[in-house]
Amino acid sequence: MPSPLLTVNQLEVRFSIAAQGWRQPPTMVHAVNGVSFSLDEGEILGVVGESGSGKSTLARSILRLGPISGGEIQLAGRPLHLLDPDQLRSLRPMMQMVFQDPYGSLNPRMTLFETLAEPLRRHSGKELLQQKVLQLMDEVQLASRHLYRYPHEFSGGQRQRIAIARALASQPRLLIADEPLSALDVSVQSQILKLLLELKDRRRLAMLLISHDLAVVRHAADRVAVMYLGRLVETAPAQVLFAAPRHPYTQALIEAIPSACRDQGRPLLPKPLKGEVPSAVRPPPGCSFHPRCVHAQPGCQREVPALKRHGESLVACLRAEELERAKQS
Repeated sequence: MPSPLLTVNQLEVRFSIAAQGWRQPPTMVHAVNGVSFSLDEGEILGVVGESGSGKSTLARSILRLGPISGGEIQLAGRPLHLLDPDQLRSLRPMMQMVFQDPYGSLNPRMTLFETLAEPLRRHSGKELLQQKVLQLMDEVQLASRHLYRYPHEFSGGQRQRIAIARALASQPRLLIADEPLSALDVSVQSQILKLLLELKDRRRLAMLLISHDLAVVRHAADRVAVMYLGRLVETAPAQVLFAAPRHPYTQALIEAIPSACRDQGRPLLPKPLKGEVPSAVRPPPGCSFHPRCVHAQPGCQREVPALKRHGESLVACLRAEELERAKQS
């Protein structure tokens, strides 16, 4: 078996924030807490969870766009967590990111040609520069007549295509897409998702797809990782996770998806997830999901559950086996 392209082992990201009151010491926030997973070439791992679960912080820390507090990140056998800025610079072409807001991620003073030519000059030289730019544009389905337009002259979907083309300019092996569809009109989202899937197959990209839209992840991802308050609570192949979610939080997320009731053709209202995500400044003791969990027992308030294998899934729940047996009986 070939080694994974990306391996993340017990990754920790902690931030220090000012406490309330001038005499109080700073407070440490665990934004990412002991996260581990791997990603193969040509595979899409979907990362889901509510706002504040640590998804975007995880993405940025993998690319070393922010400090990490502990753990290991291996990309193609290279230890990213140990490299200094100069050493990281040589690996930047291998790993690229597509951000949520395409307009905010583009320079408003640079034309489309300048936006795509800049990374090409840096990573592949100046030879046949315009031809390479046109090839990138064709790959993301942008017309050549738009070559010298500025970002404000494009629609949201076109801007996201530009951002994707810019990310592809360095021939990356890992692409992290952080909520790449959420800022787009619904009518455009399916087009951009289809484009990302086509590029993944054509270029054999490993892709980390971060989204709060479970329907998108269900359609696109090979595997899914569910985050809650900085921790992974469940990982599984996408078909397995959506057919038989094992963690109460995953079950609640799936139950909250709007759907249509087949009986009598009447709409079925989603079941809302009770409560709010706790503050990362003062997380609950034990299992961080227990204040919102309908299956919580006193032991859940004392012990932090580790990810354990249950069939094809890894689940961080003290009662996972018990609840599964109860479901089958």
